[in-house]
Amino acid sequence: MADVIYPRLIGARLRSQLSYRASFAMDFVTQVIAQCYELLVILILFTQIHALGGFTKNEVLLMYAFAGTAFGVADLFAGQLDNLPTYIRTGNFDVLLMRPLGTLPQIMCSDIRLRRIGRISGALAVLGYALANVPIGWTPAKVLLVIATPIAGSVIYGAVWVVACSICFWIVDGREFANAVTYGSNAFTSYPINVYSRPLRWFMAFVVPGAFVAYYPSLALLGKQDPLGLPGWVGWTSPLVAALAAGVAGLVWRFAVRHYRGTGS
Repeated sequence: MADVIYPRLIGARLRSQLSYRASFAMDFVTQVIAQCYELLVILILFTQIHALGGFTKNEVLLMYAFAGTAFGVADLFAGQLDNLPTYIRTGNFDVLLMRPLGTLPQIMCSDIRLRRIGRISGALAVLGYALANVPIGWTPAKVLLVIATPIAGSVIYGAVWVVACSICFWIVDGREFANAVTYGSNAFTSYPINVYSRPLRWFMAFVVPGAFVAYYPSLALLGKQDPLGLPGWVGWTSPLVAALAAGVAGLVWRFAVRHYRGTGS
């Protein structure tokens, strides 16, 4: 049943947004511009320096593009979790529990905002530029790595979103904490992790596995050694890390839902 219902829900959401074409076009352009603002920060930074953490401008742009693409896809499908505090506070989460469908997929399908494709498009444009301007010894494995990295990164971001938002079951106004982790992860992964302090680097790179979104795959693609000393094969493990992160996120969500007691309203 879920195989039929979810595609219909998503299709209905998309059709409703595409029916207002001018509004969609404006929102799309706005998202592209928002992505360009983040790009502008990097470009301005490199007017003052020649390398960041041992990486050139185009190499940093490669990491930025991988991270931006992955975050855009995750935001498209998991960004609706930002509304979880409202679901809980108003009692609407109880309604989701009464339906013969998973609560997490229901929320994720509730408000897919197609305009977020603008952010993805902007990041993909930068990715195309970066791939054309960094030295890569292309092999079939590296082609697959380019394809797999944004997919694995979006799963990692989505898992982080689920885990971070799950705290709202205990702290109803926990949206700011969740946003700090999710949107903060996007800012963190857009740059080489070796430029950060050790405590932040270890937390955001390995507790929150942000380093596997863009940094380590970029090292593998470029054939560069990790300045932090990890072996080269780590850059190929993002799909495995994504699968583990998704598994952990699923367990955390299930635990949180099982201990949910309602609003009492």
